[in-house]
Amino acid sequence: MTQYAFKEKELELIPREQLEELQLSRLKTTLSRALKTDFYRQRLLPLGIDNPEALHSLEDLRNIPFTTKEDLRIAFPYGLLAVPLEETVRLHASSGTTGTPTVIYHTKRDISAWSDLVARSLMAAGCTKRDVFQNMMTYGLFTGGLGLHYGAEELGMLVIPAGPGNTIRQFKLMKDFKTTVVHATPSYMLHLYDKLSEVEVSRSDLHLRKAIVGGEPHSEDIRRKIEELWGIEVYNCYGLSEMNGPGVAFECIERSGPHLWEDSYIVEIIDPHTLEPLPPGETGELVLTTLRREATPLLRYRTRDLTSILPDPCPCGRTHRRISRIKGRTDDMLIINGVNVFPSQIEEVLMRMKEVGNNYQIVVEKSGALDKLTVKTEVTPEIFSDDARDLNAIREKIRENLKASISISPVVELHEPGILPAWEGKAKRVIDIREKSV
Repeated sequence: MTQYAFKEKELELIPREQLEELQLSRLKTTLSRALKTDFYRQRLLPLGIDNPEALHSLEDLRNIPFTTKEDLRIAFPYGLLAVPLEETVRLHASSGTTGTPTVIYHTKRDISAWSDLVARSLMAAGCTKRDVFQNMMTYGLFTGGLGLHYGAEELGMLVIPAGPGNTIRQFKLMKDFKTTVVHATPSYMLHLYDKLSEVEVSRSDLHLRKAIVGGEPHSEDIRRKIEELWGIEVYNCYGLSEMNGPGVAFECIERSGPHLWEDSYIVEIIDPHTLEPLPPGETGELVLTTLRREATPLLRYRTRDLTSILPDPCPCGRTHRRISRIKGRTDDMLIINGVNVFPSQIEEVLMRMKEVGNNYQIVVEKSGALDKLTVKTEVTPEIFSDDARDLNAIREKIRENLKASISISPVVELHEPGILPAWEGKAKRVIDIREKSV
C-alpha cells in the first residue's frame, strides 16, 4: 500500500466545504490589504468595491477586474505595496522581462508562508530531512533558487546551494555529498546527462533518487526521458514570481498533476479570448488570487499559462485540486502561415522518437511572403553516421510526424550531439526572427 506523507495533514486533507470557507475568510483579508495599495484603490473604489464584507461568497470575486503583468509594470515601483516599506525584507523581479520589471515585495511572514508551502510540497513529493538537496537553479532576483532553498531548509534537508552551471563541479558535489534530490530545469537535467560520459563519474557513483524540475514548460515525454536516462523519479513543480515563485503547485508521489495549494491561492480557468470561466477539464488561462501574502496582494492575476483543472480526485486524498501540465502560454503561441502552433506540440513529437537526442531548437523566419519553420534537433550518437540515406530517412520521419501533429511541414535539420546551444538556466527553445527578416 502506498504511504503518503503530509506536513500539514489537516489542512491538506481539509473537506472542500471547509476549504472554501477558509478561502472566503482569507479573500476578505486580501481585499482589505489590496485596498491599502495605490493601484487597487484607484482600480476598485470607482467600482464601489470599498469594503471586504461585500464579499458574501467566492463567486463575488468575479466582480473584481483582472490584474495583468502590464498592470504590475504600470504600478512600478511601489504602487502595489500594501505595507510600509520598512516592513518588507525582500523583493523579487520576474526573469526575462525587458523595460520596466514586475516586482513583488515580501514581508518576513510572507517568506515564512512561502517556505512552509515549499516544504509541504517537497514532503508531498516524498522528500525527507534525511535527503541531501542540491539546488542547481538560478539564485538572485529569479525566485527558483531561493524559493526551493528556503523550503528545503524548512523541511530539514541538507541544502547545497550549487546554483546553475559548472557541470564538473555539480558532479563532484553530487558524488562527495551523496546528493539524493536535485532541483534544475528539465533542459539542464538532459544536458547534465549528456556530460556524464565526459567526467570521471559514473551513474553508479551517484545516489540520486529524485529530481524537482521547473522554470520552463516541458512535456510529459521530457519527464519520462529524464526518468529513463537517470533512473530516478521526476516531479513537476509550478510557480511564477508574481505568486511567490515555486511551490504554487506541486506533484505528490502519484506524479499525476500538481496540487495547487488552495489555502494560499484561489484558482480560476478562463477562456483567454472571452474571459468567461471554463469548467473543470477544459483548457484555458490560469488566473490566481493570493490569499496569504501581506506585502503584495494580487487579485485575479492573469498568468497567461494554459492549463486545466483535473476533475478526478487524487489517490493521495489531498482535497486541493490538481492542474494539468502547463501546455504553454497564451503569448508563446506561434502563428505560422495562419496556423496556431505551440512549441510544446513540437517537443512532444520529438521526445517520443528514439532517434532524437536531448536537445532541439525551433526557428521561425520569413521566406518571401511566407513563414518558414525550421526544427533543429540533435540525434543520438548511434544514429548519426556518414550514411546520408539513413539520415535522410530519419529526417523525413521527423518531418512527417511533425506535420501530422501541427499541420505544417517544417524544414528538419539533424545535428550531432552537443552542437546545439546548451542551457544552464531556462532553455531558449524558440527563435522567432520574422520581424528581423522583413
